Amino acid sequence: MAVPNSLPEHANDAAQHVSDVGAHQIARVYAEALLNAAEKHQSLEAVQEELESLIKDVFQAKPEVATLLQSGAVSRRVKEDLIHKAFDGRASREFLNFLLVLNRHDRLDLLRAVRDAYREVADVRRRRFQVRVQSATPLSDAQRERLRNHLRTFAGLDPILEERVAPELLGGIVIRVGDTLFDGSVRTKLIQIRNQLIEKSSHEIQSRRDHFSTAS
Repeated sequence: MAVPNSLPEHANDAAQHVSDVGAHQIARVYAEALLNAAEKHQSLEAVQEELESLIKDVFQAKPEVATLLQSGAVSRRVKEDLIHKAFDGRASREFLNFLLVLNRHDRLDLLRAVRDAYREVADVRRRRFQVRVQSATPLSDAQRERLRNHLRTFAGLDPILEERVAPELLGGIVIRVGDTLFDGSVRTKLIQIRNQLIEKSSHEIQSRRDHFSTAS
């Protein structure tokens, strides 16, 4: 039996999905270990800020650092030296040790996934949850507080709003909580109306065709 040179596109997508899920699960294990160490030393917020700063400030300002740390072609020893030079005296002992552990297990490529998982786990323990909010115009203080109250009542947790202005929405608001989307934007309503009109027109055209076909 001949072996294909490459997998079908849908098979590649499935394999990538499995890989992403596996990476997320591993990252969550490391994130929980880091969070436990941070809680033990009462530095949960500080460690989270260090993790966020590494991704946002260091990796974005110096992408070559991220490339070096995540490269399989660079030895653990070289990476360990770089970690010590970059973070000794500048980061907490918990965070430094965590980076060294990731390096020893060749998992520095999971740093972004660990950052995301750390947020999730920390939010659960602090009874908070992340909410992404898009609106056509910036929310007023009154709108923001009213939204927080609704979400707090809905979830029984304290909502952390991540706001983004999206003029293309025309009006209204779009809220995403995890994988759940609540879309109340004017743009979406207009699209729904358009689709309903198209569907109605198509139905009427088909009814006329059926009528003429029967009549003949």
